[in-house]
Amino acid sequence: MPSSALESLARCSEDTEIWFDSSPLIYRQWAEDFIARRDESEAAALGAALAALYDASDPAAGYLRGSTTNQPLALQALDSLWPEFEAWVHARARSSGASATEVAWDTFKEVARRGSEMLMPVFSASGKRYGHICAQVDPRVSHDTDAMVEQAVELHAQNPNVMIKMPGTAEGIAGVERLAALGVSTNLTLAYTLSQLLALAEAAEAGYRQALAAGRDLSGWRSCCTMMLGRFEDHPEFKRQAVEAGFELSETDLRWAGVAVLKKAYRLYQERGYHTKLLAASMRVGPKEDGRTRIWHLDKFAGGDMVLTIFPNIIEEFMAAYAGETIVPQIDDPVPGAVVDRLRRTAYFRQAYDEGGLAPDEFASYPPLVATAEGFVKAMNDFEQRVVTAVDAARA
Repeated sequence: MPSSALESLARCSEDTEIWFDSSPLIYRQWAEDFIARRDESEAAALGAALAALYDASDPAAGYLRGSTTNQPLALQALDSLWPEFEAWVHARARSSGASATEVAWDTFKEVARRGSEMLMPVFSASGKRYGHICAQVDPRVSHDTDAMVEQAVELHAQNPNVMIKMPGTAEGIAGVERLAALGVSTNLTLAYTLSQLLALAEAAEAGYRQALAAGRDLSGWRSCCTMMLGRFEDHPEFKRQAVEAGFELSETDLRWAGVAVLKKAYRLYQERGYHTKLLAASMRVGPKEDGRTRIWHLDKFAGGDMVLTIFPNIIEEFMAAYAGETIVPQIDDPVPGAVVDRLRRTAYFRQAYDEGGLAPDEFASYPPLVATAEGFVKAMNDFEQRVVTAVDAARA
């Protein structure tokens, strides 16, 4: 029997992958805190359920298949383990002539490397199919393909299970093709629209064909494409346009919106046979059905050939809300046509839902991409500043 609703979700299909939407470096502390917040009577069962997901003593035995990180999550890991990283930064600063900003980038790579080591047993045991960790290129260069590719090669060189997160800008998607041609695994982020998801899949296919022609070893290569569900659904521009069109978006409408875009993309990916695997991210709790909390960002995709990368807090909510339930496949269940018709009254939704809803040169100006990119840039600046301050102190 599954140890939890989360394991039941994973068992809906052997092609469904459960990933941790944070750095593996925080997993142990999060799990301990999660258990500590529950009644003593639940602690043993919860500990067993979390060990079934990921056990540091035998990572390959669990059903956790990978991890996604970004600049805010890397900063979180840095803060959580600062005494260890501060010592590492001081040693690096004293032993090299690198500038403070170069040490900051080295530290960012070190956060990714340490996380990749925690998943390397999964990578090895699965024949390089699972066990990837996503490390994101610097968001401050998201319009410079050459700079992103150079950083990507650096990040990937640390461990073969480091998958590179590239932004959903036209330049980022062009970089995916170049990296695929080199046999470097990638995951597109900052993606909210069918246009981006399809453009990425085509770019990855083009790079894959180039890699084959060049005789590259693609045994460990993977391509993923992220739909940032909650960030798409919750952007204020969506609600503003709905009010302008004469209706208000309920929580149910909002959750259907992201589900509708990703389900349409999933169908097209399956029909077209892309090598890229869709990845659902940026999950939210809701809506409520008959007074019960549901998490559509998980259960509506149950049974799908996709990655579900889940925030720690969403794991907690899902395990509580669905405790004792048998999760059944819903990936092929349609979105109500009346809901789609209502949502299509906004340009915001049409741009996301329609094939060709955005041109590549419009990707970077889509409202949730702008907002999320700004947050990523701030986190990268904060990460860098923290390390630079430590470097200056070490060299004083």
